[in-house]
Amino acid sequence: MKTIKTFGKTFGLAALLSATAFAGAEAHVSFLDREAKQDSTILATLQVPHGCDGKATTEVRVKLPEGFVFAKPQPKAGWELEVIKGDYQKTYDNHGDKVKAGVIEVRWRNGNLSDDFYDTFVIQGKVSGVEAGTSLAFPVTQMCGETVTAWDQVAAEGGDAHGLKSPAPLLKVVAGEDHGHDHDDMAGMDMSGMGAAAPAGETVKAGDLEISGGFAKAMLPGQPVGGGFFTVKNNGKTDDRLLSVTSPVSGEVQIHEMETKDNVMRMRQLKDGIAIAAGETVKLEPGNLHLMFQKVKTPFKQGGTVPVTLTFEKAGKVDLVLQVLSAQGK
Repeated sequence: MKTIKTFGKTFGLAALLSATAFAGAEAHVSFLDREAKQDSTILATLQVPHGCDGKATTEVRVKLPEGFVFAKPQPKAGWELEVIKGDYQKTYDNHGDKVKAGVIEVRWRNGNLSDDFYDTFVIQGKVSGVEAGTSLAFPVTQMCGETVTAWDQVAAEGGDAHGLKSPAPLLKVVAGEDHGHDHDDMAGMDMSGMGAAAPAGETVKAGDLEISGGFAKAMLPGQPVGGGFFTVKNNGKTDDRLLSVTSPVSGEVQIHEMETKDNVMRMRQLKDGIAIAAGETVKLEPGNLHLMFQKVKTPFKQGGTVPVTLTFEKAGKVDLVLQVLSAQGK
């Protein structure tokens, strides 16, 4: 029996999951890879194998434990992304910078994952200052409309986690060799709100528009989502609008906006595009407006290029090449 809460009421119900629905899937939310090496940057991939009593999953919330830092969640097409920041209990070193705060909770909202399907939710982060043999718990709240399931139980030290009704996903930290660096420099989307890098790529003109400073960021191997940035200057007297973007290297390119309010970062897709007012300059940069490359065929590598086609309302189609810089945009 699994406990499911529905607006203050608690009901007992049987949790049924067909073994043929997904090979190796479990009845509870868990990690695809349950081990992580000390002081390594990883893609923590959560598996959501079913909904709530037959209802579709509409929101997934994940609380991040101390020791899992510099987190950057992977956006999902059709879902809104909300990132909550707060103070760490300790201070962590990030390439020489002392960091005392960061992402402590991630929420994928307003989606629709049918009970008939399985999906994953990915957070890139670094395991830092955690002893080998320690298990980090990531409490998850799965919401299906008005129905809420909390996967937050943690066994006492020496206890058996298999006996828990709603276990929190666990990530076991194992000993790893210290090479003096990790894969941070190959990380994907920068959700930190840092400023844009120096301009890269050629300047392209289309009518009254001038597009410059185009760049993308290097990605982790196997990461299907990447980010792209550039600047558009409208030298004319007529407003224009960026309607859509396509690229042969990804299945879909979306235009996104990111904003932070009350220490909560939210990202949403701009389905109507971006207005380019007459005489104005619009920057697509980390932590603000940006391109989101979905279903990337081959992860972007530093030193490479990403071709894109921009479609404007008045200027029409414009081909642009983005230079792939490091994860820090350098």
